[in-house]
Amino acid sequence: MNSQPKSSEFTPPRSVPTPLSSWRTPALIVGFGCLIAMMSFGPRSSLGFFLTPLSSANHWGRDVFAFAIALQNLLWGIGQPFAGIIADRYGTARVLSAGALMYGCGLALMAYSTSAPVLDISAGVLIGFGLSGSSFMVILAAFAKLLPPQWRSRAFGFGTAAGSFGQFLYSPVAVALMGPFGWQQTLVIFAVTLLTVLPLSMALTTPAAERAGGAGSQSLQQALREAFAHRSYVLLVLGFFTCGFQLAFITVHMPAYLIDRGLSAQVGGWTLAMIGLFNIAGSIASGWLGDRMPKRYLLSFIYFVRAAAILAFISFPVTTVSCLIFGATMGLMWLSTVPPTNGIIVVMFGTRWLATLGGFAFFSHQVGGFLGVWLGGIAFERTGSYNVVWWLSILFGVLSALINLPIVEKPVQRAAPVPA
Repeated sequence: MNSQPKSSEFTPPRSVPTPLSSWRTPALIVGFGCLIAMMSFGPRSSLGFFLTPLSSANHWGRDVFAFAIALQNLLWGIGQPFAGIIADRYGTARVLSAGALMYGCGLALMAYSTSAPVLDISAGVLIGFGLSGSSFMVILAAFAKLLPPQWRSRAFGFGTAAGSFGQFLYSPVAVALMGPFGWQQTLVIFAVTLLTVLPLSMALTTPAAERAGGAGSQSLQQALREAFAHRSYVLLVLGFFTCGFQLAFITVHMPAYLIDRGLSAQVGGWTLAMIGLFNIAGSIASGWLGDRMPKRYLLSFIYFVRAAAILAFISFPVTTVSCLIFGATMGLMWLSTVPPTNGIIVVMFGTRWLATLGGFAFFSHQVGGFLGVWLGGIAFERTGSYNVVWWLSILFGVLSALINLPIVEKPVQRAAPVPA
């Protein structure tokens, strides 16, 4: 007699890390992943320093460069879910390698862009899609799949901090290289450094879907339906919009904003470097705190402090000291949203489709980045000021602080077939 399966509710089991070959120790995986995060995040964090020389060489307004970088942010976000799907299905190493190659080609072509469409293709399309495959979202998903649970939250913090160290390192390096070598050769040098990602990515190899999942493994379509029907995931995605809006606007427009205020390019370089330096501590602390307090409260606190820091910065005269203080304060909160955001996704849905679900959250982040960069350029060209975008950054920060509070940090309940 055939029996029909009945449905019962169960909590998904804790994700088991992928078995590792002897040479891939947890420390080596984290170390190589951090190096990739540093080299992928560093060059794009320094692109704001190329706004003035590239625009002057081609007689463009700031809106031309701003649109290309805004397009980069948008396509990075659009490409991130697809890069996540490919990484979840076919493994991480090939995605990281392909992304690094595309990224390097974009930087090299950007150096010799003499028309707006070519700049859009290089700085926008190639770098945007290249970042989708080589950025820390893919790296953090690999950490979750390869490392034991007790390593994950801290590894998320270290991986994010490595991206910040890239910002700290590459911003002053860009300014230093542009002096003797010029801005074009500096972009080419950055492009060549990305080739190092190819051998490093071997340490982050994850199994293809057929080997990662067993019988009853959740499909991509099931994972997406489950996530987007989950109120807490939707709130998390909406809140992440603000992170991208604030970060992209400040990264791209801060150097020019400070020059407009009578400060030197070096002050802009060190302000962004301070952001990167202090976010090393902020990201590591965020990963550590994520194991010790509700992650939604941590996110809410980060967004509120950002809004308060921006309000204070634009309310007082801009000086070298105030810039460095602002850079340090924002740095502590800069990418510290990433570890708790990924941590909440792991808690709710496990690690099987983390690169994909994290990718969709990051799409919201990059829509915010697109608007932050683009509106910054438009606002300046039309009003001669960035004030409107500064105030939008404050408003969005407060809203995201509120949006994250109702998130429920519990594993989803899934229907499982059991014998009658």
